[in-house]
Amino acid sequence: MENSFIWITDGGDKPFYARKIIQVSHQVQTAMLMVCGLGQFEFYINGRKTGDHELDPGWTKYNKYIEYVTFDVTEELSVGENVLAAQVGNGWYIMNRDHYSFHFPPFMPPNPNPYKPFGSCLVLWAKLIVTYKDSTGDVWQTDDTWRTSACAVTSSNVYGSETIDGRLRQAGWNDTGFDDSTWQKAKIAGDTDQPKARMVKQFQPPVKVIRSYDAVYLHSIGQRRIYDFTQNMSGMMEIELKGKKGDIVRIYTAEKLKDDGDVDQMAKGWVMVDNCNTYILGKDDEWEKFRMTFTYFAGRYAAVEGDAKVRNFKADYITSAWEDSGSFECDDQRFMEIYHLVKSSVEANMLSVHTDCPTIERFAWQEPNHLMAPSIMYMKNGRKLWEKFLMDMRMEQITEDDVFKDHEGNDFYPGVGLMPSQAPCYIPNVLPVPGMGSFYDIIPWGSTCIIGTYWHYLFYGDEKIIIDNYEAGMRYLDHLKTKINEDGFIAHGLGDWGNPAGQFARENIETAFLYADAVILSKFADKLGRGKDKAELIEFAGQVKENYNAKLMVRHPTEGFWCYRAWENREDIVLTQACEAIPLYWGLVPENRKEDVQKAFKYVMQRDQTFACGEVGQPYVIQTMRDLGMNDMICRFILKEEHPSYYAFVLAGETSLGEYWEDNPRSHNHDMMGHIVEWYYNGIAGILILEPGAKKVMIRPYLPKSMTWFKCSFDSAGGKITVDVNETEEDIKVHITCPNGVVYSFDDSLLSAGGKPVVLK
Repeated sequence: MENSFIWITDGGDKPFYARKIIQVSHQVQTAMLMVCGLGQFEFYINGRKTGDHELDPGWTKYNKYIEYVTFDVTEELSVGENVLAAQVGNGWYIMNRDHYSFHFPPFMPPNPNPYKPFGSCLVLWAKLIVTYKDSTGDVWQTDDTWRTSACAVTSSNVYGSETIDGRLRQAGWNDTGFDDSTWQKAKIAGDTDQPKARMVKQFQPPVKVIRSYDAVYLHSIGQRRIYDFTQNMSGMMEIELKGKKGDIVRIYTAEKLKDDGDVDQMAKGWVMVDNCNTYILGKDDEWEKFRMTFTYFAGRYAAVEGDAKVRNFKADYITSAWEDSGSFECDDQRFMEIYHLVKSSVEANMLSVHTDCPTIERFAWQEPNHLMAPSIMYMKNGRKLWEKFLMDMRMEQITEDDVFKDHEGNDFYPGVGLMPSQAPCYIPNVLPVPGMGSFYDIIPWGSTCIIGTYWHYLFYGDEKIIIDNYEAGMRYLDHLKTKINEDGFIAHGLGDWGNPAGQFARENIETAFLYADAVILSKFADKLGRGKDKAELIEFAGQVKENYNAKLMVRHPTEGFWCYRAWENREDIVLTQACEAIPLYWGLVPENRKEDVQKAFKYVMQRDQTFACGEVGQPYVIQTMRDLGMNDMICRFILKEEHPSYYAFVLAGETSLGEYWEDNPRSHNHDMMGHIVEWYYNGIAGILILEPGAKKVMIRPYLPKSMTWFKCSFDSAGGKITVDVNETEEDIKVHITCPNGVVYSFDDSLLSAGGKPVVLK
């Protein structure tokens, strides 16, 4: 099919218009449109935008694979003259650097491997296949009979800044009756600019608008009018302006306000994120509508600067995670506010890739795609999203041909099989940072190719996900074996990243993931009938486990129980929450010492009286607490009024989750620590998936002391499961519905512990 792709361009690296008049000769039976504009596009037929998507196509590594988008346009064509039209913008294909563009902070050495554009000009491909009711048909596609022109969007920055010049608008450019005689003949992209990557149909959920928020005027600061959208989001702003032709209006967006009430674009301890959307009025004293086109803003607040009048100012919240798979309600509003924090952060960071934050980096860091996978998959339909994330990883996996530069300009080969920590990765920071470790080769990040596959299989039961990712996982494990040091550990990444006390415990954390990777791959090998692989993987995992316990497991000098010391502090016996929880979770603990390590874990949690762990350790800490019956403690921790605490973000007025446990964090919209939502579903509602595809589940509800009722639903692969719990003066009533294809068992031990009888409906 690749030979049928004819890409057109206007020859430049700025946004452009393209259009073509076609003649539809008969009544249309079906009409299928396929489009790709790089980096982003909008397509129109007879003046109307095709579909309800935003920011098509999804972000990919454009030299590896490119997505095209299909639309059923049967109802949009009529007999006679029709106009096909598109506008194409930059995206990541040719990154525009107007206003803020990410750069590494001063504590990192200069990056010798900067962003490289994927071509010298923006390009468009489209193909329309029409079948008439008389069984004849027509096919049109982009070629040099199309015409192009400069776009009213004169600048579009992937980080959220855009300039639209109303003076350059051409009324009706995408409709019939427009005179395009002054437009240029489209150019066929030359050999060097013709995209050569594999083309695939866009298969993940498109980016869509899920909610709209009207801007609330707050006050004025000097020449700026300050507005509040009331929700921190990823969004597309729309505004109507009236003034004099040539008037310039600038809109600055931010996640927070300064003490004086102005927008605050300073990311704490990092950089000024000077996002600016600029609108130049094209008419005198007429209302003009402007809407973001090829990029999106991030934040909650907006400062409008300029003399023009303003009306109908709003923001459309956009996401790829628009399909819910679960819901949770209860009568303790604090729990609901926490749930909203996490859900909104997930939505804001799912835009064809899973970004770390929509403000500062917008990078597809991979660690949440297994650490947050169960939280998100309970709450959102992640089936196709994870297929996309895992495909991006396979495309990025390092081969022997991948070469970069070191700080001296010499060739640097990261290592065959390495899974970069970002996928797609547009700005590869491949060299380790002195004193901090590697930000490119991090095992809890790269392990998503294995553990993310595991979660997908557990939730959706589709064996194809294992088939698609098994070989990549095996290559990655081979790479990890080259990183084992003389002590038998892996310790070159970031450890328990985000740990508030800086206790990263790299050897403990990263080696535990080495073990988990090998064990999971052995299960995959068994599923695929790879007997030899299975045996070798089990043997290797056993070696890792033996060394891990021989060197890290010690008796506590005062408490007497066996526990895991942090190897980086091996002159003393230092216990951390993550160091005890992760080996318990992944089965590294010898059976005869499991009870001791559980005591060690409880000892650490009682000692700390808070979540004293980073994003890597936290899901395992929460789930180990759940497993050991420490739900009451989880409630206390998440409802604390000071950090570390989820509720502390609520009290600070946040509408999304912060990056770290602190007031005014670097990013105010990070989902990487949203693991508590998994506990809402498998801890409170108690829906525990026991077999892939949720064919078998255990339901073990827990009712927090501050609640009298909750309702939870989960659209599993086998159908909707609901758990309703209601406490009365006399008893606790439980209502469970489960589809016929799901076998479930019910455990009321947590509910009956308070002494009231449990009544199951």
